[in-house]
Amino acid sequence: MHISKTLHCFGSGRRVGRRLRAQPQRYFSSDERGTSAIEFAFFASILSFAILNVADISIYLYKRMQVENATQMGAQAAWNACDPSQNQLPATTNCPSLTTAITNAIHSTSLSTAVSLQAGSPAEGYYCVNSSGQLQYVSSVSSKPADCTVAGVPSNMPGDYIIVTASYAYAPIFHGVSVAAAFPTPIVRTSMMRLNFQ
Repeated sequence: MHISKTLHCFGSGRRVGRRLRAQPQRYFSSDERGTSAIEFAFFASILSFAILNVADISIYLYKRMQVENATQMGAQAAWNACDPSQNQLPATTNCPSLTTAITNAIHSTSLSTAVSLQAGSPAEGYYCVNSSGQLQYVSSVSSKPADCTVAGVPSNMPGDYIIVTASYAYAPIFHGVSVAAAFPTPIVRTSMMRLNFQ
C-alpha cells in the first residue's frame, strides 16, 4: 500500500513536471497563491507611512499650541505682576519681577522648561489703533506720545503693550519618514497684551 502511494505521488510529480516543461508560462500565470500577501504588504507599507505622518503632524500641532499658550500665559503674568498704580510701567524698566513672572509662566505648560524666551523678549512699546482699526506701533517706552496723532486718531491715547516671544526646539519622532521634518523649527510664537487701561 505504501508503495502504491509513493508511485502515485511520483507519477503526479512527473505529470506536473511534464506540464511545466510543455507550458511553463501558462502554469505560473494561472498560479495566484501569495498574491494576497503581496497586496497586503504594499497596503501595509502605505498605511504605515500615513499613520506615522499623522502622528508626527499631530504632535507638531499640539506642541505649537502649547508654545502659543505659553506666550499668552507669559503676557498675562506680566500684566498681573506689574501694577500701573504702583508706577511699575513701563514694565521693562520699572517692574523688577517682570522677567521672573514671565519665565515661570511660560514654563507652566506641558512643555515645561523646553520652552524658552526668545532673545530680546519681553519687548514693550506704545501702540495706537489707527483709522483702519489696526494696532500700530507708535513709540518705544522711552518716550510716551501725548496721543495717537501719529496713527491718525488724535482723540485716542496710546496703550502700553508687552510682547512676549517664546520658542521650542521641535524634532519629529519619525524624522526620515515624516513630512513633519520639513516644518519650521524651532517653533516660535508671540503674544502681546496691553498693560495700561487708562
